[in-house]
Amino acid sequence: MTCTECTCAALMNNAIAWNCIADNNTCQLISNNSLDISQFEWMTNASCFFQKLPPAFLLTTTSTSISTTLTSTSTSTASTSASTSTSTSASTSTSTSASTSTSTSASTSTTSTSTTTTNIAAQWNSTAVTVAGSAGGTSGLTASLLSFPYILRLDSSNALYISDYGNNRIQKWILGDLNGTTIAGLANGTAGTSLNTLKSPVGLALDSNDNMYVVDKLNSRVTFWPNGASSGSVVAGTGTAGSGNNQLNRPNAIELVESTGTLYISDVSNYRIIQYLSNASSGTVVAGGNGEGLGITQLYSPFGFTFDSSTNSLVIADYYANHVVRWVLGASNWILLAGSLGGTSGNSATLLHNPVAVALDQYGNLYVSDTGNHRIQFFLAGQSSGTTLAGVNGSPGTSATQLNQPYGILLDSQLNLYVADYNNNRVQKFSRY
Repeated sequence: MTCTECTCAALMNNAIAWNCIADNNTCQLISNNSLDISQFEWMTNASCFFQKLPPAFLLTTTSTSISTTLTSTSTSTASTSASTSTSTSASTSTSTSASTSTSTSASTSTTSTSTTTTNIAAQWNSTAVTVAGSAGGTSGLTASLLSFPYILRLDSSNALYISDYGNNRIQKWILGDLNGTTIAGLANGTAGTSLNTLKSPVGLALDSNDNMYVVDKLNSRVTFWPNGASSGSVVAGTGTAGSGNNQLNRPNAIELVESTGTLYISDVSNYRIIQYLSNASSGTVVAGGNGEGLGITQLYSPFGFTFDSSTNSLVIADYYANHVVRWVLGASNWILLAGSLGGTSGNSATLLHNPVAVALDQYGNLYVSDTGNHRIQFFLAGQSSGTTLAGVNGSPGTSATQLNQPYGILLDSQLNLYVADYNNNRVQKFSRY
């Protein structure tokens, strides 16, 4: 194998590094981030290549010390005593003695408290660039406008796919262009039940050939659209809302595991996430399904989720429960990742208010679209206290630093963040430094 062929093989297999040894036509590929230097043969005729990888997390740490001084004082006073003795013979003598003493001592102790703050959000530009829709928040039906954008995906050429919820269509937007193209549903926004129309589309999934799965929310179904097709076919749900395992009720999000052809669908009004195996006509409940509630075997409103292949689990944004949980496939209950165990909402670093979507990066860090607080929260892997990465906490608006009910979030290969700014009818990009 030549070095050119080795490079092509590396790019096709998404390798992060490759080593080409000319003498014996050897090509070594490194396919994950745990780079082992021993895998390379260092020879004078070897050529080693590395793909551009996203920068590692560099934490900015600020320490603050607070000193407290405590002073104590003690005082002691001796009493005064007097004695008189008198004797009579030829003379009289009187003696008196008195003494007074006071002593004061003071001691000082100092207590120091150290507080450490880690700044993650500084690694993203807090001022966004509008990449689709109107920067000023105008909604509309024209090719340059959106109406309540919901979920985002990137295709194999890094074009942006947007579920244009209010316009009943899916728009494809080449980054840098001023207009989008309708690739599913009708460009004029007409809703319908036929297979060339949509009714309030939400979740999206793409395979490696850019074939598309669309969650057709108010039609209670998921449709499959081959790349370039003008109509879809039903792959989940019946078109009628219901609670059977072959039915859906206001479905919202979808994830595709392409290696097995498995679909996971958040079936919101049935309080569950359901799994459809490839070509199956009915699904299996894999999370929730035990009624609406806050119990650890229940889901309240699983609006958004992502599949975490590293732990074979679903990370779920439970909207009305105000928390994000992990549900390992095969388990009977969830584990809390962020937000309140009991469903309390709030805008502090440890609380959420109506989380609607989540994303994970390759380091296991968690990103949450905290819709009710108009912000995107970042949680380091294993941490329950978040940092605001985008938006202004509790302050909706149309400026480039603000969001108004953010919904879908997306990370590209360099961890730039894309946000479907739902009530501002636009998609915002927050660039990673």
